[in-house]
Amino acid sequence: MSDPETLAVYNRQADDYAAMMRDYAAADPLIHKFIKACPTKGHVLDLGCGPGGYAILMADAGLTVDAIDASPEMISRIPSETGITTRVGLFDDITGTDLYDGIWASFSLLHAPRADLSRHLAALHQALKPDGTFFIGMKMGVGGKRDDLGRYYEYYTKEELDSALKTAGFIPLNHWTGQGKGLDQTYHGWIVIHAHG
Repeated sequence: MSDPETLAVYNRQADDYAAMMRDYAAADPLIHKFIKACPTKGHVLDLGCGPGGYAILMADAGLTVDAIDASPEMISRIPSETGITTRVGLFDDITGTDLYDGIWASFSLLHAPRADLSRHLAALHQALKPDGTFFIGMKMGVGGKRDDLGRYYEYYTKEELDSALKTAGFIPLNHWTGQGKGLDQTYHGWIVIHAHG
């Protein structure tokens, strides 16, 4: 993510977002499915980690966690004693081959311009070990727009995401859909896909 207006919102609202995500992450059954799909003490990436709610759960489960986010304020909310390796960075900063047993991309890539999604997915596929676990969460819909807080989103259908994942070399395995309330207090449909590398 590199949209200045979106980043400014997250930097400004880091405390509110951290408070919201602590409860949300703890109650999310999908993070436990991700953890279970990863090998014991596996090396994982939390892409767009925000204030670290999910990364902390991964670390508590014994995984070795790298966490990256474009917002310095979000990264600063992750306690150092968790042992999580944190860095401020963009989606384009994901490089390397066969690094991770699992990649968790929970509602982060929806901030990337649609034209860039295929490039980001290809880089993530390369960074994932063969047969590694990939979870991606996105908002469902059509097109792109800003929310009332000024954050930019791209919306996708299940078919679009499955096609993009397959083109990048992933194999979609499971799909979950639902509705949730965001930081802007509005409800949106969402989809989470579990894929193999």
